[in-house]
Amino acid sequence: MSKTLLYGATKIDETNSAYSPAESLAAFQWKNRVFILFADRENARAARQENQLLADRSALDERDMVVLKVSGDSVRPLFGAAEGLNGQAIRRDLEAPEPGEFAAFLVGKDGTVKLKVSEPITTGELFAIVDSMPMRAAEALKPDK
Repeated sequence: MSKTLLYGATKIDETNSAYSPAESLAAFQWKNRVFILFADRENARAARQENQLLADRSALDERDMVVLKVSGDSVRPLFGAAEGLNGQAIRRDLEAPEPGEFAAFLVGKDGTVKLKVSEPITTGELFAIVDSMPMRAAEALKPDK
């Protein structure tokens, strides 16, 4: 399984789009973490990823997450509110694979890509990555969370 964890990189290339905010997802910046999955042709891996994520909606809510599914050029929110999103722009900004290839991305509240996977990730792995982020740690200390 190909998994690229971009969070905590020791050397950051400022020209790499993975470290600059995704403009197509600017509406979520500083409000939500966004998990975007790009559907595969058979939709098997995307459906498996979708089922894993939506099985724990309270954990998604607790982490201020929005889950989006991109099929071709269309974008459908699976969890959280989202409207007016352009699938082509999201695909371009994230440098996602061609339509029909599975991929999933985690975009942090700062708007940058924190994780890119080419196979479904377990919710345990995903939440561990989110929970290790400094902003999430600060949120967890707040009494209203």
